[in-house]
Amino acid sequence: MGCVQEDLLNGCGWRGLLVLILLLWLPVGANAANGAVRVLTLNDAIGPASVEYVVDGLAKAAGKHAQLVVIILDTPGGLESSMRVIVQAILASPVPVASFVSPSGARAASAGAYILYASHIAAMAPSTHLGAATPVQLGAQPTAGDPTDTLTRKQVSDAAAFMRGLAQLRGRNADWAEQAVRDAASLTDSEALSSKVIEYQAKDLDDLLGQLDGKRLIINAHEVQLHTANALIVQDDPDWRISLLTLITNPNVTLILIVVGVFGLLVEFFNPGSAAGGIIGSICLLLALYALQLLPVNYVGVSLIMLGVTLMVAEAFLPSFGAIGFGGVASFITGAMLLMSTDAPGFTIGLPLIFSVAAISAVCLIGLAGAMLKSRQRQVVSGDAGLVGSSTKITALQTDNPLGGWVQLQGEHWQVLSSAPLRTGQRVRVVARRGVILDVMPAPETPQRGD
Repeated sequence: MGCVQEDLLNGCGWRGLLVLILLLWLPVGANAANGAVRVLTLNDAIGPASVEYVVDGLAKAAGKHAQLVVIILDTPGGLESSMRVIVQAILASPVPVASFVSPSGARAASAGAYILYASHIAAMAPSTHLGAATPVQLGAQPTAGDPTDTLTRKQVSDAAAFMRGLAQLRGRNADWAEQAVRDAASLTDSEALSSKVIEYQAKDLDDLLGQLDGKRLIINAHEVQLHTANALIVQDDPDWRISLLTLITNPNVTLILIVVGVFGLLVEFFNPGSAAGGIIGSICLLLALYALQLLPVNYVGVSLIMLGVTLMVAEAFLPSFGAIGFGGVASFITGAMLLMSTDAPGFTIGLPLIFSVAAISAVCLIGLAGAMLKSRQRQVVSGDAGLVGSSTKITALQTDNPLGGWVQLQGEHWQVLSSAPLRTGQRVRVVARRGVILDVMPAPETPQRGD
C-alpha cells in the first residue's frame, strides 16, 4: 500500500489506481455474497395490503442487495387476484425467495399454497400444513349440465394449470399440485417433505438459514450461492401505510366506514356549520370508496345499502307507520350481505355486524331526523318573530311626543309608539314592527312568566 500511495502522490499512479479499485471491489463482492436476509411476514388473509407489502419488500431487498428474502407464511388464503400479483413479483424477483410456513400450527392454505410453490425455496415448520387450493365459488354447487358448471370447471382447470406450471418451474411434485387444486388436498409438513412438495423442514428461522448455508440457486440465468449461517437478519415490518391499507380493506371495517361517512354527512346536512360531522363523514366515506375499488365488490350491494339509508331517513318525514323504515333496514341488510362478491377467507362480512349496524343505523337516523323536525317546529325567539309579542318596560319618554318612548329588547334600544300616552317604567307589549320603530300597547302590570 505504501508504494501505491507513493505512486498516486507522484501523479503517475495508474498502477496504484488499478490496485485501489481492486481492493475496493473485493469487499463489495464479499458483501454482495454475504448480504442480509430480509424477512417478510404474511400472517393474515392475502389481499391488496399483502400485495403492497410483498412487492415493496422485494423491491427493497433488491435495492439493498440482500442475498435472500424469507416470507413467513401463516394464511388461510385470500383473494386470487392478490395472490397472482404476489406470485408474479416472486417470479420476477432478482433476489431468491424462500417461503417458510411457520410457526408450528401455521398453514399455507389456498392462496398461500400458490405462493409457496412459486418461491425458489419451500420450507415448513413441524406441525404445519398446506394445500386446499381449489378456487372458492359462490352459491350452491352446480349440477351437471348447469351452465355454471362449465364456468366452474374452467376456473378449476385454469388454477390447476397455473399450479402445475409453478411446480414444474421449481422442480416440485406437479401431480400433487394439481390434486391440491382439483381435490382440495392438504399435506402435513412431513408428508410434504416426503412427497417432494417442499425442500426443507426446519423448527425455526435460524434452523432454516443454517440448512440453506452454501446452497446454490439459478436466478435469472446466474448461479447464486447463499451464505446464511451468520447472515444479518432484517425484519421488514409493515409501515403505517400498509397497516392503514390492511385495516380499511377489511370488509367489516369498510362497511362501518360507509355507515359513519353517511352519518357524518347527514349530521352536517341537518345542522349546517357543525364542520365536525362533514369532515369526519367525508374522510370516512373517501376511505371506504378507496377500499371498495381495491376489493371484489358487488355494486348492487352498495346501491342497496345507500337505498336502505335513504329509506330510513325518509321514515322520519313521511307518515308511513314504519313501512318505509322497515324497508330501509331490509335493504341495508341485503346490501351488506351482497357487498362482497367473494367467499375467500378473511373477506366476508359477519352477520352479527350487519344486523347490529342495521339496527343502530335505523335508530340513529330516525332519531336524528326526528330531532331535526322538532328543532324546526320550535318557536323562533330572535329577529322579528322574537320581537312581536314580547313585553318590556319603557326606559325613557320622548320629550315632544307623549305617545312615544324608548325600550330595550334583545340587547338593543328601540323607539316605540303607542296609541295611548306612555310613562316611564310602564310595561308594554310589542304588536308590530315598522322599520326601526316598534308599535306597542299597554300591558298588564303583573309580570308574566318569561319576562
